[in-house]
Amino acid sequence: QTMASGVIPQITAIFGTCGGGVAMIPALTDFTFMTREGARLFVNTPNALEHNDVSKCDTSSCQYQSVQAGTVDYAGESEEDVLSKIRMLISLLPANCDDESSYADCNDDLNREDPALENVKDTAYILRDIADNYQYFELKPDYAPEMVTALIRLNGMTVGAVANRSEFLGEDGTVEKTVDAVLTTDGAGKAADFVRFCDAFSIPVLTLVNVEGYKATVEEEKTIAKACARLTCAYADATVPKVTVVIDKAFGSAYLAMNSRHIGADMVYAYPKAQIGMMNAASAVKIMYADEIKASDKAQTLIAEKTAEYEKIQNSPVSAAARGYVDDIIEPAATRKRVIAAFEMLYTKREDRPDKKHGTI
Repeated sequence: QTMASGVIPQITAIFGTCGGGVAMIPALTDFTFMTREGARLFVNTPNALEHNDVSKCDTSSCQYQSVQAGTVDYAGESEEDVLSKIRMLISLLPANCDDESSYADCNDDLNREDPALENVKDTAYILRDIADNYQYFELKPDYAPEMVTALIRLNGMTVGAVANRSEFLGEDGTVEKTVDAVLTTDGAGKAADFVRFCDAFSIPVLTLVNVEGYKATVEEEKTIAKACARLTCAYADATVPKVTVVIDKAFGSAYLAMNSRHIGADMVYAYPKAQIGMMNAASAVKIMYADEIKASDKAQTLIAEKTAEYEKIQNSPVSAAARGYVDDIIEPAATRKRVIAAFEMLYTKREDRPDKKHGTI
């Protein structure tokens, strides 16, 4: 399995018990599928864990492995469901790292537009909407849902998609849930592994950005720096075509890690209402003009004026484009055709890297 890693895609399906040392087998593969009922995955049984038993927390269950551990890419209702999804995944993947024929005929309109995208922040919805025939295969949807990793087709070509997700739309199109637009340890690790897989098999990467910073908790502080370093390294080290679209906020070093121009994005687009800069304008104004705000009788008015000024001068997509951080400002409705055109232009991209044994990050 180790020798085959990065040479051929490896997939595991768990229908029964996979315990002890055998649990390393799915961990060594690229994708793991598991049935919700009847399948078990564990190194130590739940009852062998200190202060735990199966009635408290079934750590071997599909629910735990897909939501908490992040080892499961798809949780199926039955064996037939799992096998069907595996067939779909195989149809999207190349046969090996040298296979350049993993394309399908595209009978969808390349110039198809959707004006509704202007008001949508659910990146899973955006990715499904711009994909050929709306074909969208999300991986690890239950784990770190604030970071989307998925495979789609654009003009018949398989593309790996990574996206920050702060809104979750229901089937009726209404917002069911919102979360902070931040990078987390789990989300960064999930994205880094996916980008490395795409690079190994020459699958281009599309990134949709909406991030304001990092999740700020004591627990996250233990691991967030290393996780985001791995994500930055994965993007910077990837030699496949890389296209980024800033759909809303892109602040500070959190944006830097999300395939910004600074770490090697080939093309960067931004929506007209996007904000790109070091930090949120209101927060920056309160730091920069602290003395003036404190002395003013109309502090709120002053903050509003300075915030608007800062957004225009520092955080607008126009100012980012003027600095060379953004290649073009595009209308949300035109996302599909602009992204397809970018990947077509980058189809013959070749990039050499220094000769070395391997990285250490």
